[in-house]
Amino acid sequence: MNEPTNARKRILIAEDDPVSRRLLELFLVKWGFEVSIATTGTEALQMLERMDAPRLAILDWMMPGMEGVQVCQKLREAADRPYVYVLLLTARTQKEDLLQGLESGADDYLTKPFDSQELRARLHVGQRILDLQDQLIAAGEELLYRATHDNLTGMANRGVIMDTLRRERARQRREGGAFGIVLVDLDHFKYVNDTYGHVAGDEVLREAAQRMMACVRPYDSVGRYGGEEFLIVVPSSDAMGTMGLAERMRRAIEAKPIMANAIPIAVTASFGVTASVDKSPLDPQGILRLADAALYRAKERGRNRVELARAEDLEARVPDSPDSVAEKAAPR
Repeated sequence: MNEPTNARKRILIAEDDPVSRRLLELFLVKWGFEVSIATTGTEALQMLERMDAPRLAILDWMMPGMEGVQVCQKLREAADRPYVYVLLLTARTQKEDLLQGLESGADDYLTKPFDSQELRARLHVGQRILDLQDQLIAAGEELLYRATHDNLTGMANRGVIMDTLRRERARQRREGGAFGIVLVDLDHFKYVNDTYGHVAGDEVLREAAQRMMACVRPYDSVGRYGGEEFLIVVPSSDAMGTMGLAERMRRAIEAKPIMANAIPIAVTASFGVTASVDKSPLDPQGILRLADAALYRAKERGRNRVELARAEDLEARVPDSPDSVAEKAAPR
């Protein structure tokens, strides 16, 4: 989360009684809060539903338009917004009433007339809870990112790029059209590792990945497929369009040496291209096999080139498994 530290110093007071409202405001300003005011439940809900709403709220139970418990209920229905910690202020002291307030979605309650130091302590609890919740959300987002991205290059990992390929094939089955894929293999990468070391090899992988990602459209997908190999899924593109993208990537990689430990390392890559079109749709296994064959031919013909798959490649490469390209090296 990128929320500034002082964002949880903003608080909403929803109170229709002017004396109670002014008293609350004086205390909160003294404690360093930035205070917003609502005089009806309807107004309070509108303010709390904004994307820049305060994260803390003190709601009076009895208000015109909408009661505090009703505001809580409506607020909790909007699960897509940042959490608001709600302190319910009430003159009711019956256990049943207090339970009703908490069940409506309030986080805490305070009975009138309130003690200022108790109010301050309860607001501190609310701030700590918001801090902990934001930390949990950030940790969950980090775990999700790590589960879906390659930790070296920052691009999609093998599982995600394969899911993208399967989804694109399913979309083509429903809607028709074409899509292409590109298999990329950095040339002589073992030589880079053996000569300059694995740290330099990692830098080469990172920079090559960045150069490729700079060439794609926003809706293309680039993933690390295995070791020094990458897979690009190109929606709404036939073979010639995908060839054009691959050629731009090839030129971007060879354009200038990659600096690793202040040493310039010349890097090139080989590309295998194919497409699944309406007239001859291919399943993920078939399209991978064709691109693998084209990549193999690019290597045989001298590397640093783009090759388009041919129809006979399906038979020529049958002994290989559909994931053969990725088996040469595990992702690091």
